Amino acid sequence: MPVRVVGFDGDDTLWHSETRFHVTQGEFRDLLKRHVPDADVDTRLAEMEMKNLSIYGYGVKSFTLSMIETAIELTRARIPTADLEVILGWGKRMLMQPTELLDGVEETLRGLSGRYDLLLITKGDLFDQESKLARSGLGEMFLGVEILSEKNADTYRGVFQRRGIKPEEFVMVGNSLRSDVVPVVELGAFAIHIPYVVTWQLEHVDEEALPRQGWRRLAGIREVSTVLLDDFGSSAGRP
Repeated sequence: MPVRVVGFDGDDTLWHSETRFHVTQGEFRDLLKRHVPDADVDTRLAEMEMKNLSIYGYGVKSFTLSMIETAIELTRARIPTADLEVILGWGKRMLMQPTELLDGVEETLRGLSGRYDLLLITKGDLFDQESKLARSGLGEMFLGVEILSEKNADTYRGVFQRRGIKPEEFVMVGNSLRSDVVPVVELGAFAIHIPYVVTWQLEHVDEEALPRQGWRRLAGIREVSTVLLDDFGSSAGRP
């Protein structure tokens, strides 16, 4: 069955996101090293983020709260209030930064929107993601928007049911193997993986655990149109 619907992830697929987290994390590391020089700040922050996912979810707000909690823990609550204010300021800065599109995104979406129904399927904080989309200027190109608290087989299945989509007529495009490829292929749909220059460690998947068929890895979003026509029109593609 030919592809009818194409889903796109937002962060690090359509616009830059993870590089901003890395910049802020570097600033956070430098700040805490002044208080606890021997602390493994990155590891402790990652552990804190993982612990807090079920409470705060994904996004800048969760990241900011995890930084604050990590700072309090590593300094044994001795971190000055002024430094906590600095951390809060970093979070606000990230939330207010302009949405910077990746190269080739706008022209690719415009070309595809005439042939397919396009959906934005992203996860994270509702307000933050809606704000990014509004600032991106891409909203008019999408038939619908799904902002999910998590991306797994169950949540994709829910999207298919709400939207009346058959898995075999759907392709998901995204930068995360864990969120945009594995669960989609598991449901019998197709996926296109476009790696971003930086990937959050919680989104990594061992290559041995990846599906053998049903998805392709591309170098950039400009290749999506050709692959949709050549590889996903009637059969599953290969990595």
